[in-house]
Amino acid sequence: MQIAIRSIGNSKGIVIPKAMLAQAGLGDVAFAAVAVENGSIVLRKPENPVRESWAAAAAAIAANGDEELLMGEFGNADDQGNTW
Repeated sequence: MQIAIRSIGNSKGIVIPKAMLAQAGLGDVAFAAVAVENGSIVLRKPENPVRESWAAAAAAIAANGDEELLMGEFGNADDQGNTW
């Protein structure tokens, strides 16, 4: 199958048919990992969706009372003159 490469501003883009995305397991994802391998552009499902487990991890930390700072408060040398 051949597809057109279209100009999009200063970039280029393609439209990938829905059936092809489904075959690759990308039909229901909002983001894909992209890489150039041996002269080919390769799309893959991201191994770990961005920030997928952050909310659950933050809730677990709060539930365990483990939210105290590990390094304490610290700032920049010039912060003393700032009004917050």
